[in-house]
Amino acid sequence: MTVDAAAPPQTRTTIWYFLLLALASLIWSGQGIAVKLLDAHLGPIAITFLPFYVTTILFVPLLWRLRQQNPQATTPSLSDWVKFAIAGVGGQVLAQLGMTWGISESLASNGAILNLLIPVISAVLASLMLKERITALRVSSLAIGLVGVVFLSVGDFRQSSFGSMRFLTGNLLILGGCLGSSFYNVYCKGLMQSFQEIEILIFSYITASVASVPLLLWVEPFHFSNLRSFDARSVAAFVFLALFMYGVSMLFFFKALQHLDVTTASTSLYLVPVFGVLLAAVLLGERLNGLALAGAAIVLISTLLVVRYDTSY
Repeated sequence: MTVDAAAPPQTRTTIWYFLLLALASLIWSGQGIAVKLLDAHLGPIAITFLPFYVTTILFVPLLWRLRQQNPQATTPSLSDWVKFAIAGVGGQVLAQLGMTWGISESLASNGAILNLLIPVISAVLASLMLKERITALRVSSLAIGLVGVVFLSVGDFRQSSFGSMRFLTGNLLILGGCLGSSFYNVYCKGLMQSFQEIEILIFSYITASVASVPLLLWVEPFHFSNLRSFDARSVAAFVFLALFMYGVSMLFFFKALQHLDVTTASTSLYLVPVFGVLLAAVLLGERLNGLALAGAAIVLISTLLVVRYDTSY
């Protein structure tokens, strides 16, 4: 995507933030591959939270440095910490655990299809919680993007099995993960009036980490001997989750979310399956069929519509 020098400053700024969102989507599209590489070594809860803990620990020095550079930064009160806990537990813990554990109990194709609900759920929650405007352009963009992702997901629809009771628990966990992800994005957007996006991200990670430790120890006691079975690919997958999935991608997304409405930013989530298909073609040698190419083009059109014409934020 090139930036037209003659374009209005607002449009150029919007393009920049959508580039950040596109990079975040590219990183998120690799989550499934990383989880599958770790599945033979760790349980779903450990896969979810061990990289998350590493990210949180790495974020703490960043938070300390930022607050040292800004002595005027707001010190979180008890009520603020309650809000961060709501974001961390009701958002991150539910989202990450629901997705990872749900896919392990269901089918990856079911997860791919249910993830189509995230932009729509986010738009509805943003309207209810943040009073964001649901414009005709935004609804059209969401609808067009959904059509494109449906084309991309034809193979997933063929492999999916929503009617089987065997996958019911997993499907409900995935749905809970979708709700958690949508809630986290919308709720954190509301907190940006008092705190910087990086502060909100790190504070919520801290509360999510503290809340999830008892769950990990109770359900899936971790032994460091599990790590000795890692090969090079497993190590790369773990590092990817810790540094990029939970770290860099969320910094990109929150930076854009500070300047864009949740509904607008959520449109970019339709890029995740687009990049997923492209990664499968490049890394796994899978062939791109005509429907996949058409779906990718439709998703890109829906995103460009918002970038070019949405001026309501």
